[in-house]
Amino acid sequence: MSTKKIGKMHEFYSNRYLIKKSSKNHNLKNMKTVKILGTGCSKCKQTEAIVRDVIAQNNLDVNVIKIEDIMEIMQYNVLSTPVVVIDEEIKIKGRVPSKSEIEELLK
Repeated sequence: MSTKKIGKMHEFYSNRYLIKKSSKNHNLKNMKTVKILGTGCSKCKQTEAIVRDVIAQNNLDVNVIKIEDIMEIMQYNVLSTPVVVIDEEIKIKGRVPSKSEIEELLK
C-alpha cells in the first residue's frame, strides 16, 4: 500500500480502491466510512464527486472508498448503481444524490 499526502488529506492506494482520510484523526474506528459502489459510469463519477465535495466543504473526518469491482458490488445485493453505503448500511442506490442529502446522511 502506498501513501501520498495532499493538504489535510492522505490518500492510501491499495490494489482495489482509494481511501482518503483526514490527517487530524488517524483513528479509523471512530470515523465514518462511505463506500461508493459503481463501475465507472457518469452517474457513479458524479456521485463520488458530490460525496467528496460535501466532505471537503464541511471538513468532515470520513473515509471514502470507491469500489468498482463488480464481484464486490454484487455482495451488497444491489441491481443498479451508483450506491452509497455509510458504515456498511446502504443509504442510496440507483440514483445520484443531492449535496444536501449527503450532508444530512453524514451528520
